[in-house]
Amino acid sequence: MIRTREARFRRGIVFVLPGLWVLAVVLWEILSPLGTQFIELLAATPAIACAGTGRRQCVLLGGACALLALVPPGPSGRAAVSGRIGTCGAVLAVVAASYLISGRTRRLTGELERAREVAITAQTVLLRPLPPRLDGIALAGRHVSAGEGALVGGDLYDALGTRHGVRVLMGDVRGHGLPALGTAAALLGSFRDAAHDEARLPDVLRRLERSLHRHLRERDQRQPAGFDGDRWDAEEFATVLLLEVRAEGEVVALNCGHPWPHRLSGDPAHGPGPAVLVPGDPLPPLGVFPLPTELSPLPLTRLLLGDVLVLHTDGVEDARDATGAFFPLAGALAEAARGAPPALATLVARVQAALLRHTGGPVTDDFALLALRNDRGPGPPAASRPPRALLAGP
Repeated sequence: MIRTREARFRRGIVFVLPGLWVLAVVLWEILSPLGTQFIELLAATPAIACAGTGRRQCVLLGGACALLALVPPGPSGRAAVSGRIGTCGAVLAVVAASYLISGRTRRLTGELERAREVAITAQTVLLRPLPPRLDGIALAGRHVSAGEGALVGGDLYDALGTRHGVRVLMGDVRGHGLPALGTAAALLGSFRDAAHDEARLPDVLRRLERSLHRHLRERDQRQPAGFDGDRWDAEEFATVLLLEVRAEGEVVALNCGHPWPHRLSGDPAHGPGPAVLVPGDPLPPLGVFPLPTELSPLPLTRLLLGDVLVLHTDGVEDARDATGAFFPLAGALAEAARGAPPALATLVARVQAALLRHTGGPVTDDFALLALRNDRGPGPPAASRPPRALLAGP
């Protein structure tokens, strides 16, 4: 509400600024003790209106005010009259130029707004909003892109309710901003199919690997002649964390070079605070080396009722302040969860706000946060529930 009032006040000041300029020039002309001519400054009025609001009506109104200001009494000599005529011509010329500039500016602004709407729609389809709940697992996610004008970039996440359990993807493509969108889209599209089709989590990861290689090959084929595709393939990779939340809160994981998640206990008696889960060494990132022949998901944890799992990309822990200190994610999680257990979206929003305060300005790398909480009550295991319940909301 305060910001809305401030915005209205600024718009009001900009709207009346041409009139204030005319009034200041006229008073300066009349009250100047040295008899200096300032009336020529009225020619700037339409330009001020154009720069302030960009509306053609304001340009015309500012020009009219400037022309009317030439009427007040003042020196009536021949030189004064010719000076006023010259000022009148200058005002009309500036009005015409500002009018044309204003129209072109409004057309360009309209095109920019339409392009932004298309970009927002496309990026929302790519990194679509998470459902608040999947099969009794509450979800909340946040993402910030380091690319100017981009809502998403190289960081990606998604969660799907399947007959195999709730499957979650958190990934980070090399690079950030718009250039990484294509690779992120290929991985997300592959995950959304494989998570439903493949019974085993390792097979989902292999589908992601094949999709990444196919995307890179096809991208390189579209490059101009002389492009060294092998060199680019060697530099392109993605870190991936795959989770599967099974019945009774059992969580298994496959990790390809991604940061391990943090766990927050729903009952303070069960743990001292946020703890990072490290069940084993991660695999190399996708695209660096082929996946091993044998893959087995690692038991990550067992989520009790109210327990929270927080996934993140390396842009979170690698964020630095002005002194070069890294962002203390564990401390931020503990502070965000202090007191009564907050809503999951509130918890994620608090951590994001703490990170932005820590950096004190624009982030230099994409970052994403994804939290999931076990809200399952007493009932049959997920495998015995109707398939429709897997996709139902809260």
